[in-house]
Amino acid sequence: MRTCAVTDAFPRMPLPTPRGEPHKDASVTHVLHIGASPGGADSRSLALADAFLDAWREAHPEDTQETVDVWNLELPEFDASMIAAKFAVLRAQNATAGQRAQWERAVRVSQQFNRADVYVFSVPMWNYGLPYRLKHYIDIVTLPGQNWRWSRDEGYQPLLGGKRAFLMYSSAGDFSEGAVTQYEDYQKPYMRQWLRFLGIETAGEIALAPTLTDPENLARVKEDAMGRARRLAVQG
Repeated sequence: MRTCAVTDAFPRMPLPTPRGEPHKDASVTHVLHIGASPGGADSRSLALADAFLDAWREAHPEDTQETVDVWNLELPEFDASMIAAKFAVLRAQNATAGQRAQWERAVRVSQQFNRADVYVFSVPMWNYGLPYRLKHYIDIVTLPGQNWRWSRDEGYQPLLGGKRAFLMYSSAGDFSEGAVTQYEDYQKPYMRQWLRFLGIETAGEIALAPTLTDPENLARVKEDAMGRARRLAVQG
């Protein structure tokens, strides 16, 4: 998230409520799956998410589902020119037409994210943390005025309260609670903190781990995780 750099960027600017097109039927829950693995059919985190989503579809047939694959999504660069466009649009309010168009590219991605009611993330562990493409997606969707705001009186305030997230993880090692490697895990704590920043409740987590093990044990680990993912989806 690019939060620390903008603490003083909006000292007097009133920020709007989160933006996004409302659903036509407010009674229908929209589930957004964000896939962060490039592994395709070989991805364990994606297989876990598929099991969860299939069970959710059976238990909640009226809900809608959408998948975003961050590896196939056209994401704008959050570089110097994007930062300049952001400040020109949101703070100085003297943006050129080109800067407004550039900032709108990020806003469109953010609004697609904001429209969901329930989020499902499939996240493999890379180097104890997240795949870089997921971090890029997070940096694009986490925008002031879209899903968080800041004021002198209240500080940071989340704008996506009432939404829930289910996280499907995989990792080569065992980073479960009580494991000697527990505090080497920067995957799950980061996701929890980011979701908390936006006001999204972490409603459930399933980890398929360790995957770096013998085939027989891996089969047991996978079967157990898939079963837990299906049960979690049914519980909703």
